[in-house]
Parts: sequence; C-alpha cells; structure tokens
Amino acid sequence: MVKVLITGRPGVGKSTVFLRVVEEANSRGVRVCGFYCPEVRVGGVRKGFRIVSIGLPLEGVLAYVCGEMEGLSGITVGKYCVKLDDAVAVGVRSLDYALGECDVVAVDEVGPMELKAGELGRRIWDALLSPKPVLAVVHRSIAEDVRSRLAARSFRTYLYVVTELNRSRIHEEVLRALLAG
Repeated sequence: MVKVLITGRPGVGKSTVFLRVVEEANSRGVRVCGFYCPEVRVGGVRKGFRIVSIGLPLEGVLAYVCGEMEGLSGITVGKYCVKLDDAVAVGVRSLDYALGECDVVAVDEVGPMELKAGELGRRIWDALLSPKPVLAVVHRSIAEDVRSRLAARSFRTYLYVVTELNRSRIHEEVLRALLAG
C-alpha cells in the first residue's frame, strides 16, 4: 500500500499542496477523509491551530497559546497548549471514519503537537500503519524517521519536499503517486 508524505519548511505551502491533492482526488471519485489543521491568526499573529475534519462536519481547536483560552491541557509544544477534548473529538473521530469508510486517509499534520495529543497521536500511527493509502503532511523534524518506519514495513513510501520553486506544481506529482497506489 502507498504512503505519500509531504514535508518542507514552515510557511512554504505544504498544507496548500495537501488540500489541492485532497480536492483533486475527491473530484476523481476517490474518497479522501481525515483532517487538516489551519492556523488561527488574530491581528496577523498566529495564536493557534484549528482541527477540521475532511469528510465529517466537525471542527475544533487543536492548540492555542497557553493561558489564552479555557479548556487547554497541560500538553505543550513551544508556546502552545493542546486542547485535548477537541483533538480527540475531531481528530480521532475523523481518522476512525476515514479508516472505515474512505479510500484514502489524509492527515495534516503529523508533528510533535499531534503526536503528543494522547489518543490522537496513537490513532495517527494506526492510520499510517493501516493497509489504507495515506496522504500526510509530516513535520520536517520527523519526516525522514516516519518515512523510514513506513518503508521498513514494506509500504511503498514517497516523501515530497515542498519548496518555493515547486509548490505550484508538485501537487500533480503527489496525486499521481497517491492514485498509483
């Protein structure tokens, strides 16, 4: 089974590439489900991240600046605290749905914040190691480790690095790899 990973430096367009691939695959009749995590900005300053389901009408807050919102857990990554109840309610439910009902599992992103979020982190690894095709944005600090762990399990694993030079067209190559799986 194919596992397609996308990585790159912050702000380069990884999530944009991911969403273009999801949209294009869905338009071709391939059911892609999972979640993505857009930034929350207030006055041009990043304050946190939402978690939005792909396939279910669910969304919540994944993480926010510690101390600036009610309901945040003690799980921290940098200045952000994870909102564990939303991470589980949206992320875990979305992955369960994707694993059971969809053709491709999509995760944006596999990173320290998501992997520290208890049940969500475990479910992300369940999805990555499942027999389903996976499209995932992976934090650059762990991308090679994730790729090698999947390849060691004999999954056909592709790792694409998004840059300023390729970000407007790399989605086509990523989509081909995903659909060839």
